[in-house]
Amino acid sequence: MRVLIQRVSSSQVVVDGEVVGAIGRGLTLLVGIGPTDTEAELAWMAKKCLSLRLFPNDSQDRFDQSVSEINGELLVVSQFTLYGDGRKGRRPSFANAAPPALAEKLYEKFLSILRQSGLKVETGRFGTMMQVSIENDGPVTLWLEKERLENKQD
Repeated sequence: MRVLIQRVSSSQVVVDGEVVGAIGRGLTLLVGIGPTDTEAELAWMAKKCLSLRLFPNDSQDRFDQSVSEINGELLVVSQFTLYGDGRKGRRPSFANAAPPALAEKLYEKFLSILRQSGLKVETGRFGTMMQVSIENDGPVTLWLEKERLENKQD
């Protein structure tokens, strides 16, 4: 599982001219699902996204509070292109992304886990062309990856 996290002042997704998801201060999560991902990777990633200290406190320490602590908002956008491999040729391969049916099922489960936090969670539309507007705050952008590891502990 791969997630590109951006701390944002605001963010929105437009599909066919309609705003389908919009947030204020919080995180935009661009989410890629791999073919071996399980609920264990989803749970780990959700916990990490909700608890990473990416926001300043009142004394302006740059990374002191999590999105949960500031009661921020989440915009979660499916993005299989995070598994794109551009090392060969001029067109990226997406062979390492999960098949759409599996990816959608796991993406929906990931959303369900995030919603349990009580934070506002908005989304794009799985499998559609979307225009994503992101007002990156900082800018702060992190790449998180969690691969399934057999017989390993976190």
